[in-house]
Amino acid sequence: MKKNFISNSSDSIRIFKNDLFESLSKVHYYVPLIVYIPVIAFLGWKSFSDMHMSVFSFAGWLLTGLFVWTISEYVLHRWVFHFYPKSEFGQRIHFIFHGVHHDYPNDAKRLVLPPSASIPMALALYFLFLYLLPAGTIYAFYTGFLIGYLIYDMTHYALHHANFKSPFWKKLKQHHMLHHYSDSSKGYGVSSALWDKILGSDFNKK
Repeated sequence: MKKNFISNSSDSIRIFKNDLFESLSKVHYYVPLIVYIPVIAFLGWKSFSDMHMSVFSFAGWLLTGLFVWTISEYVLHRWVFHFYPKSEFGQRIHFIFHGVHHDYPNDAKRLVLPPSASIPMALALYFLFLYLLPAGTIYAFYTGFLIGYLIYDMTHYALHHANFKSPFWKKLKQHHMLHHYSDSSKGYGVSSALWDKILGSDFNKK
C-alpha cells in the first residue's frame, strides 16, 4: 500500500460529506461487543436446542470456527484491505475501508469495524459457511467464528491504546506497530502472528 504520511494525532479527517455516512464510519470500541455477544449466545443456544449437539461436538465445531477465523483475518487484511486499486474510485473505497486507519492509526473511533460494515460481511460469510459446512454444524461453527472476530476487534483496539506489561502482549503490539510504522507489506496478523510466520510475511525482529 502506498504511503504519504502517518499522523500521530488522536483525531482523523472527515471521509464523508454526508453527516449520516460520516457517523456510520465511526464507532466506539465496545459497540461490537453489544452487537455480537447476544448473537453468539443465541447461536450457542440454537446448537443445543435445535441441533441437539453434544458438548464435545459443539466444542469441536466452535474451535474449528475459531481456527478458520484466524485464517480469514489474515486473508482479509492482506489481500482485501491491502489491495490497492489503480482507479481513482477504487482508491477512494480502499481509503474508506482501511487507508484512513493507516494514515490516522490513533483515531480511537476507527479501530474496530463499524456495524454498518461488519453486519453485511458477517451475513455474507454466514450464508457461505451454511452452504459449505455439513448440515447441523453452522451454529456451533459460527459461534467460534464470531468469538474470533470479537477477539480480533478488541485486540486491535488494545494494541493501539493499551500499555502492556506482559511480554506476550508487548511482542504482539510490537508486531502490529511495525506493520504501521515500518513496513505495511508485512505483519498482517493482528490477534496472532501465526499466519505471518507460516506464509512468510513476518518481520525479522532482530
